[in-house]
Amino acid sequence: MAQILETAIDIAREAGALLAGYFERGIGFDLKGEFDLVTAADRASEELVIERLQTHFPSHNILGEEGGLREKNSEYCWYVDPLDGTTNFAHGFPMFNVTMGLERSGELIAGVIYDPLRQEMFAAELGGGAFLNGRRIRTSKAAKLESSLLATGFPSRKRHENVNVHFFHQVAVTSHGVRRGGSAALDLAYVACGRLDGFWEFGLNPWDMAAGLIIVREAGGRYSDMKGGPGSVRGEHIAVTNGPIHDELLGLFA
Repeated sequence: MAQILETAIDIAREAGALLAGYFERGIGFDLKGEFDLVTAADRASEELVIERLQTHFPSHNILGEEGGLREKNSEYCWYVDPLDGTTNFAHGFPMFNVTMGLERSGELIAGVIYDPLRQEMFAAELGGGAFLNGRRIRTSKAAKLESSLLATGFPSRKRHENVNVHFFHQVAVTSHGVRRGGSAALDLAYVACGRLDGFWEFGLNPWDMAAGLIIVREAGGRYSDMKGGPGSVRGEHIAVTNGPIHDELLGLFA
């Protein structure tokens, strides 16, 4: 397992360097739909990541944001977002990353999130702890929602119809504040290392959160759906915290 994680770290670092190069030059964007931004960097990063994964793990399934599912009938499945934070990237806002999570028979077993601008590599494997640039990380010790800092996100499409604005208001007035950085994977990584105390969102895709969930769990955090049921990469909503504030946050959602 350690070798799998090390390989994923190397791939993420290589893809991140590619993204940083595009970012420094400045890159335009195309419109997939009315609001979906797809950059040349996004496509190039996914091609690199997929090619490397297929070379090192030819029997593994791969599910990517742009490329869909590459099905090999394996118990292993990689969830890949080659550029999480595409809108940020396209507008020159420096918060984006490469994220890759590995699932075995439905259980998350490894994940990496790499921020190439800050050169921060978040990584974890099942039972092995969570790390930032090789140093062990743990979630915060915040015990109450009122002293916590949280993050959330909103969809690109029909944002005005999204119920999350009501939760945003409730949590914002109850806590120290709510941040909206535009990168779910980094929000999760920041919960894992204690920069944030919690995160929640509706309608994420598996590749948005697979790596982040195992990193948070291995850092001592907790996740569930927003009603307290089992959290899943395929769930309609997710609530992630340092642990101590989890029940209080769920109570607010209720």
